[in-house]
Amino acid sequence: MIVPEILVETKDVRVRIMSMAVGEATAWHHHTAVTDRMVCLEGPIAVECRDPEARYELHAGGYCTVPVARVHRVVNLSGGIARYLLVQGVGRYDFNQVES
Repeated sequence: MIVPEILVETKDVRVRIMSMAVGEATAWHHHTAVTDRMVCLEGPIAVECRDPEARYELHAGGYCTVPVARVHRVVNLSGGIARYLLVQGVGRYDFNQVES
C-alpha cells in the first residue's frame, strides 16, 4: 500500500486518502468500533464483504459504507494507481485482520 495521505486524525475520527498499486488489495479485516465510508476518487476499486457476501464496484464518485464488525477488504481493479477517500468513525480505530 502506498503511504496514505492523512487529512484528519483524532481519537474518534480518521480521514485519509488511500492509494493502491496495480493489483493490490487490503487484508481481510474488520473494525470493533468504527464504520468505514469509502468514496472512489480514481479507480475502479471493489469493496468486498463477508457475512453476507457482497461486492461493490466503485468508479470515481461512487461510494459505499461498511458497518462496524463486518469483514471486508478493498481491491484495486484498475490498470494503474487507484485512490479512495476513507472516512472512519466515530470511535476508537482498530484493524482486526482475519484469514483469507
